[in-house]
Amino acid sequence: MTKFLVSDENTTGYKLEDILLALRSDIVKRCEKVADDHRAEALHVMANNMKILGMMTECIHLAMDSSNVLNKAFGPSKSGAGGPPRIGKP
Repeated sequence: MTKFLVSDENTTGYKLEDILLALRSDIVKRCEKVADDHRAEALHVMANNMKILGMMTECIHLAMDSSNVLNKAFGPSKSGAGGPPRIGKP
């Protein structure tokens, strides 16, 4: 059973891109708090966060692309309402 993502067992779960978008927003807000801290440690953490944000943006694009492929091929997902998965084993 998945903890966060929608599945047969977790019909109230989230789409991957929605989780990633929310997480990216949280990181941006956290970065705003240290943006003017020029100590070496803060600069290091900020540089790491910028790399993470770039990677997360790539992940968001990939997740959205997968959703678009599935929507075009099989229509909107009905798994959140107890319907079968569009691909894979039930």
